[in-house]
Amino acid sequence: MGEEEPRKNGSERTNKYAVACSIIGSIISILMGYDTGVMSGAMLFIKEDLKTNDTQVQVLAGILNVCALVGSLTAGRVSDWIGRRRTISLAACIFLAGSILMGLSPNFVTLLTGRCVAGVGVGYALMIAPVYAAEIASAEIRGSLTSLPEICISFGILIGYVANYFLAKLPLVYGWRTMLGLGALPSAVLAIGVLAMPESPRWLVMQGRPEEALLVLRKVCNTAAEADVRLADIENAAGYADGNAPAPGSGGRGVFKEMFLHPTPTVRRILVAAFGIHFFQHLSGIEAVVLYSPRIFKAAGIATRNEILAATIGVGVTKTVFIMTAILLVDRVGRRPLYLSSLAGIVASLSCLGLGLTVIERSAPHHAARWAVALAITTVFTFVASFSIGVGPITWAYSSEVYPLRLRAQGASVGVAINRIMNAGISMTFVTLYKAITIGGAFFLFAGLAVVAAVFFYFCCPETQGRPLEEIEEVFSQGWSSRRRQHPPPSSVELPEPDSKVRP
Repeated sequence: MGEEEPRKNGSERTNKYAVACSIIGSIISILMGYDTGVMSGAMLFIKEDLKTNDTQVQVLAGILNVCALVGSLTAGRVSDWIGRRRTISLAACIFLAGSILMGLSPNFVTLLTGRCVAGVGVGYALMIAPVYAAEIASAEIRGSLTSLPEICISFGILIGYVANYFLAKLPLVYGWRTMLGLGALPSAVLAIGVLAMPESPRWLVMQGRPEEALLVLRKVCNTAAEADVRLADIENAAGYADGNAPAPGSGGRGVFKEMFLHPTPTVRRILVAAFGIHFFQHLSGIEAVVLYSPRIFKAAGIATRNEILAATIGVGVTKTVFIMTAILLVDRVGRRPLYLSSLAGIVASLSCLGLGLTVIERSAPHHAARWAVALAITTVFTFVASFSIGVGPITWAYSSEVYPLRLRAQGASVGVAINRIMNAGISMTFVTLYKAITIGGAFFLFAGLAVVAAVFFYFCCPETQGRPLEEIEEVFSQGWSSRRRQHPPPSSVELPEPDSKVRP
């Protein structure tokens, strides 16, 4: 007991090196956010310059996510093969090529091709950033660090909105091309700079390189003893204790068979929770609001292009501020309370937004009730705030931490693919949807789907706060009744006994 207090205090200090590595690894997500944000405004100018119709605009908006499927479905196997760090670098290189193509595109076909290439890079980035953060971080700060990709996406969206506002002043032929081409600059820097980061210790163990993993762990842990224990836990999860250690360079073979052909009940519950949370994220309507916010503000009565672009900047600021708030809360409050509270705010906001837009739509032009206009504009911001404080960041944090080590990369890969399918489905059909059932009706529909998401999360997703990655599989082994908040032990790291052997 004499060592309990020093151990506890040591494990609770935030390791700055681990935080720095997670931040650098998450920067790739800024590029994805920038592309989404900048495209929302660029589409206004692309339509004017290239004379595109609504169908082409929807395809341009959604094709990024369709092509992200290619990246996300291959990223898991690639990261098991070449490592997490090099996969981040590869994602930046792919996005670099896509940005150059979009920035130099002379016509719609070239623009679409560049967006497809960038989409592949987005698929890689969305899969690898939270996985890398989860495998570097300790249990005490894992929720915050695995939420970093989401705040980077939001920051990227904000930068994209700001770029739209200022670059809109350029001549039409250069403005939107500059908006889209600027993403090439940070991509080039990141592709090289990320190679200075350490590799994931869990990937190193899976490659049969525990000595290298220990060196990394001693940098990201506060004490050598903590690093020893974390390595022992990782080796145990990888099968070293049973004599079933993976062969070096195995590259994650056989993972899909274990997930989909012969899953255990525990693995089945994990997949339902991880895939389900991705399925429901975009059914809340966030992509419709972020990508088509200019149209929503126009429908709400904001007339000029500059006013619309300025309002979208406000959306970006709101999203970023509330995700930063979520990062401060997720490891203190827990995943479940924050996520369910977020959905409650989403349902209320979408219902009010649908009401306001319906009243505006049924009013005579320019004669809508002021309360309806104010309600519609206000609830856009409350919706974005509600989404950003829970559903947005927790989707990525939760889905990156629930998989067992052997399934993590490729499981996360499939989860991102589901996320992109839903994203593409919403972004490519929203205009058609609101023309069919009115724009207010579309948001009433999203509110109903958010209620279904709340029911799913309540019954299928147990609390993971404070649990080491190697213990989370045990949480799901207890069945669906384990959804109730589970309190972890006072500290997840146990020092070896004084007379036990410690690695040199």
